[in-house]
Amino acid sequence: MKTVNTRSFPRIGFLGNPSDGYYGKTMSFAFSEYCVDLTLTESSKMRFVPGEVDDASFDSPEKLVRDIRLYGYYGGIRMLKAVAKLFFEYCFEHGIEIEKRNFTAEYRTNIPRLVGLSGSSAICSAMLKALMKFYSVEIPLEYTPTICLEAEKLELGINCGFQDRVIQMYNGLVFMDFEKSFVEANNRGKYERIDPSLLPNVYVAFDPNRAEESGKAHKKVKKLFEEKKPDILSAMVEFADIAQQGRDALLAGKKELIPALVDANFDLRDRIFNVAELNRNMVMVARSAGASAKFAGSGGAIVGTYEDEAQYALLCNKLAEIGCTTFKPTIAISDEALPSNIGNWRNS
Repeated sequence: MKTVNTRSFPRIGFLGNPSDGYYGKTMSFAFSEYCVDLTLTESSKMRFVPGEVDDASFDSPEKLVRDIRLYGYYGGIRMLKAVAKLFFEYCFEHGIEIEKRNFTAEYRTNIPRLVGLSGSSAICSAMLKALMKFYSVEIPLEYTPTICLEAEKLELGINCGFQDRVIQMYNGLVFMDFEKSFVEANNRGKYERIDPSLLPNVYVAFDPNRAEESGKAHKKVKKLFEEKKPDILSAMVEFADIAQQGRDALLAGKKELIPALVDANFDLRDRIFNVAELNRNMVMVARSAGASAKFAGSGGAIVGTYEDEAQYALLCNKLAEIGCTTFKPTIAISDEALPSNIGNWRNS
C-alpha cells in the first residue's frame, strides 16, 4: 500500500506585495516555524478527510457567525478537490498515463489562520506535491504554482495572485517578475532564487485576534485597477519598483537599504487600501521600537527588519503588550524542514 507525505510552509510577502496580482514584482520567503503536513494513502476509493479548516462544530452562535464571516462556508477539502481535478486534467491533456490507484487525502495544519501567512494556499501546494509524488508525475517546477493558482482562482473563485503558490513550491527566498506580456504568453511569471543569507535581520509578528477577511478590500482595488484608475495603476508600478530595488540591493550586498523599502511598501499600501486600525497599529508599534515594518500579507501579521539583539528585545516587548507573538523566522529551504513547534498541531 503506497503512502506519501508532503509539507508546505507559510510565506512572507517581503517586498512588492500586493502587486503580484497586478502584473508587478514581488520578493517572498517561506519559513518553517509552521506548516501544512499532507498524507496520501492508497485506498479503495478516493476520500478527502476533513481537517480543522473544515470544522462544522461551534461553541456558540457568536462563534458560528464570526467563523463564517472570516472563513466562509467551505474549508480545506474544497482546495484538495480543486487541485486534484486540475492535476488529473493536466495529466489527461498532456497524455500522461497515471497508475490506477485511489487515495485517502488527510492534512493537518498549525499555520495561524487569516493573518496573511497564506495557510490556505499551503494546503493546495502540499496537495499538488503529494499528487505528483503519489502518481510519479513530473510537472515543470515553474508551472506548478499556476496549477495551484487556477485551483483557487478559477475553480473556487478566490481572489488571489501567483506569489503565495510560487514561494510554497520553490521555498527559500524568491524574486518574482509578473510582467504582463510574459504572463499572458506563458501563464506564469519569471522566478529567480536569491540566497537567503543576503537578507538583513528579519522578524515576523502576528496576532490571531486581528484576523480579518481581506477579500472585500482586494476586490475593490481590483475593480479600480481594471477601470485603469491612475492612482491604482501608479501604485502597482511603485510596488513593483520597491521589490526590484530590494532585489538589486541584496545582490549588491547593500542590505542596509532594505529597511526603508519595507517601510515604503507599507506606507504605499496604507494609501490605497482601507487598512484596519488594529492592523496599522501593529506596524506603528514595531516602528516605535526602531524596526521597519509592513504587512506579511493582507493583515494580522507583519514582517520587518531590526538592527541588533537589543532592538529585537525591545520590539518583542512592545508587540507583546498589544498581544502579538514575535519570532525570528527560519527560512525553509526544502520541504524536509521541520517546524520548531511541530507538536503543536491545530488538527490531528
